[in-house]
Amino acid sequence: MDIVERFLAYTQINTTTDREKGAIGIMPSSSGQMVLAKHLEQELLALGLKDVQVSERAIVTATLLANTNKDIPIVAFFAHLDTSAEQKADTKAKIVTHTSSSICLNEALDIYLTEKEFPELAQYRGQDIVVTDGTSLLGADDKAAIAAIMDTLQFYKANPDIPHGTVKVAFLPDEEQGLRGAKAFDVESFGAQFGYTLDCCGIGEFVCENWNAGDAVVTFIGQSAHPMSAKGKLKNSLLMAHKFIAMLPPGEAPEYTEKREGYYWVKELSGNSAKTVLKLDIRDFCREGYKNRMAFLGKLAEQMNDLYGGVVIDLSDRYENVANSLQGGMSYPISIAQEAYQNCDIEMRQIPMRGGYDGAVLSQKGLPCPNLFTGAHNFHSIYEYLPVDSLKAASKVVQQIISTTHNKFNQ
Repeated sequence: MDIVERFLAYTQINTTTDREKGAIGIMPSSSGQMVLAKHLEQELLALGLKDVQVSERAIVTATLLANTNKDIPIVAFFAHLDTSAEQKADTKAKIVTHTSSSICLNEALDIYLTEKEFPELAQYRGQDIVVTDGTSLLGADDKAAIAAIMDTLQFYKANPDIPHGTVKVAFLPDEEQGLRGAKAFDVESFGAQFGYTLDCCGIGEFVCENWNAGDAVVTFIGQSAHPMSAKGKLKNSLLMAHKFIAMLPPGEAPEYTEKREGYYWVKELSGNSAKTVLKLDIRDFCREGYKNRMAFLGKLAEQMNDLYGGVVIDLSDRYENVANSLQGGMSYPISIAQEAYQNCDIEMRQIPMRGGYDGAVLSQKGLPCPNLFTGAHNFHSIYEYLPVDSLKAASKVVQQIISTTHNKFNQ
């Protein structure tokens, strides 16, 4: 099957993550993810992979056995099954040739993908591009990754004489809400030495660093009172929460930061005068900076509690910077990827990823896992698009990583 046909087939299965079900621990959170998992199971079996399994949580794993007796490290490739919840409609994908400054997605609704709004689109003039009708996500995040991995496996089935070590693949659910599939994944039993996710954007991008990420939940307990007799009695927890927010460093919020600048994100505030709960995301590329941010919040809550009483904070880690797992002797996944990109005549653009991805969790569990491009742009948007040549390039890079791994260790 052609890689584009494969991708288009995957987009026909609605795998929108369900945040409400995910919040109460259901995984997969949406039935479509299991449908896609079962579909992939049959494709993997047809391609001759071994140990093909689909768990009750829709975690798909399979093994391409080595065709060499050499001791080659086992490399793994990961993609996620779900698409983000920003749009829930079924995907109506189409292929267009980009020939002018804009692409009409939906004439009736007057929806256009334009170079003015998305300047990077201009570099794909003359190329075929997969887009939607403007009423849904495309789902290239992360079905382009699934298509690239499956296309690679099809390549090795069609070319059994090309030497390679053992290759593992896994497709995980509910990445789009807290990397839940990766957190549930059993790295130890999987048996790979290193891996790659395919979950970043334009051709050439490569991620080997991202956030150290944490969460803070601050609870403010006030004292309610009727306003006719509130003087000296009412302690308004909402105002306590607002004073806490006002004490956060000015300018250190997502809307004011870029590149490697960390932040505090006031994510959710709910309650009344008697009790208010504040939720924050904490992000920093530097491990020490992250620890300092978490310590600052803890100290701020302590001081407010001394002043007002009734202030409790719960601090928790979400995931680490993948760079923490790619130091020293464990940096070889980066050099292998660099060689693979070069062999494909693709300029590698290493970017600090201002977000999380499954590889951050997998790396923290002991499986170093940088992030490769899928070729798509505008994730989580109705303007998401996927240049066909970039999708094909993603598959070529996966193939080259497998070959480079074999050649590097076949000494």
